[in-house]
Amino acid sequence: QAQLVESGGGLVQPGHSLRLSCAASIDIGAYHMGWFRQAPEKEREFVAAILWNGYGTIYADSVKGRFTISRDNAMNTVYLQMNGLKSEDTAVYYCAADQQSSTADFQNSATRIGSYGLWGQGTQVTVSS
Repeated sequence: QAQLVESGGGLVQPGHSLRLSCAASIDIGAYHMGWFRQAPEKEREFVAAILWNGYGTIYADSVKGRFTISRDNAMNTVYLQMNGLKSEDTAVYYCAADQQSSTADFQNSATRIGSYGLWGQGTQVTVSS
């Protein structure tokens, strides 16, 4: 029954921006949330994560300074603001919920696929001229 639904993907030119949204059908207020991405022929990789209360974030080096993860727990929604997009950002972007890890675990758990038990279907982001 629990579901995450991503939206906001699309085709964008290099240097432009997109904002992805992840709408949850459940209360995500107690869960760390993350964004991952997967390009064709590649493994799914970590992009960004946010602490359950929003007071901590982690970013992959490849997106640091360009992407911003945020959340609105009252709306059960997580966002990924993607600025300065590059062709190498092209991928399907997935939202995920970590329903198990504690606050203390966040720094170690947030970047790991295995930490997340609930995943969305993904939204395609294509960065191309």
